[in-house]
Amino acid sequence: MLRIISGSKKGYKLKSPKGLDTRPTQDRIKESLFNILGDIRVEAKVLDLFAGSGGIGIEFLSRGANECYFIDNSLSSIKIINENLYETNLKSKSYVYKNDVFKAIKILGKKNIQFGYIFMDPPYEKGLILETLKIVCENNILEDKGIIIGEHESKLLIDKSVLCLNEVDKRFYGDKAITFYMKKQN
Repeated sequence: MLRIISGSKKGYKLKSPKGLDTRPTQDRIKESLFNILGDIRVEAKVLDLFAGSGGIGIEFLSRGANECYFIDNSLSSIKIINENLYETNLKSKSYVYKNDVFKAIKILGKKNIQFGYIFMDPPYEKGLILETLKIVCENNILEDKGIIIGEHESKLLIDKSVLCLNEVDKRFYGDKAITFYMKKQN
């Protein structure tokens, strides 16, 4: 059972899509991720890519983020995200889009929307982490001091430097890992 682990909505149980197409972030990884990030900036915009149940974006909102954009290509995931936002009373701080992640990033870039936090948990073993990092840089949707967090299989080797980004931290949790990137400083 998914749940919100901290903040104003602590303890709320979240629904997740049925089937094997989504892998909700485990509580121990989620707790570690937010311990590493520390206090969430209250003015922050969050982007939850390959959002699944929306659990990470909702956790950001519960911890004080100003708003969150949820992107997923699955209609069942979009329905679950909307249900979870309704149940937690966070819909007013949220934008939910059924779209291909890469198309959505291009649209956000054209609208000059930037994010303080970008979380991505794409399907494993499809090379989507590196591709997503590149398109984020190309469309300039990360704030100058923003952070990108990618959850991926631990055996995946990702460059420590990708276009406009540098790896700043990486943590391993058995067969999963989370990698943190920030913009290169001039």
